[in-house]
Amino acid sequence: MVVGAEPEVRVVVVTYHSGEVIGTFLDTLAKATSRPYEVVIADNSPKLDEGTAAAGERPEARLLRTGSNLGYGAAANRGAAGAAAPWLLISNADIAFRPGALDELLDAEARWPSAGVFGPGIINPGGVLYPSARALPSLGRGTGHALLGWCWPTNPWTASYRNERGAPHEQITGWLSGSCQLVRRVAFEGVRGFDESYFMFMEDVDLDRRIGVAGWQNVYVPAAVVEHLGGHSTQRTSRRMVIAHHRSLYRYLGRRYAGPAWLPLRWALGAALAARLVVALVFAKDSAGAAATRSAELLENSSP
Repeated sequence: MVVGAEPEVRVVVVTYHSGEVIGTFLDTLAKATSRPYEVVIADNSPKLDEGTAAAGERPEARLLRTGSNLGYGAAANRGAAGAAAPWLLISNADIAFRPGALDELLDAEARWPSAGVFGPGIINPGGVLYPSARALPSLGRGTGHALLGWCWPTNPWTASYRNERGAPHEQITGWLSGSCQLVRRVAFEGVRGFDESYFMFMEDVDLDRRIGVAGWQNVYVPAAVVEHLGGHSTQRTSRRMVIAHHRSLYRYLGRRYAGPAWLPLRWALGAALAARLVVALVFAKDSAGAAATRSAELLENSSP
């Protein structure tokens, strides 16, 4: 980090009882870039925990208490407000950066000058590559993935939606995981940021879709590697999160197929998602569907 220089990136990290992970986030971020940056910690926690309070005392960071649990997108919007830096890195707190990862994302702009969003390669603590660059949901892909992803992980609809064919490579994609993405500030402000009607889930899909409609590209950069330590803020309320996921999915699809002509389809989607929700709750299935199977070793050959 270059002390005293105008920041090139505002890092907006959304926290919710994140004291146990925010220190790792900031420590690894410092090794992820040589560019000047600033950090806004947008804390949704009803009560400030010791670890988050300590993080807010760091010289590069500013703690922003939102006052209540506003949801991910709403908190990120508040953290991004007033930024002068040309880039926004919007992230969960449970992310650990590999050395140079943020510089890899920033360097990709030279290769993709029309990109509005860049997403890194995301691995889990076991070294499994998460399919974080996906096609936008459609009726065909979405239905096949929702119905078959749990019992037939390699079905063609899931593979197409999750872009799991072949080795990971730098490419344009429909949307990128909101757990960590670099967003061009003018693109973010041009679409007025996240839609705050999404409390959690699908807000990243909606944002990247609108940025794409505005003429920008969404680009996957697997050479930039981050580790997702695990959904610490959702583990205590997994049942509520499964419900929130299905509600957000219906909201997204309902808006994509709006108007009187699509009313029968929206009814059918509502019934199908309600049935899927019951199955997910009864059998405690991950609402995201099939688990990723590609090894993080594939990232070794993903440089442009």
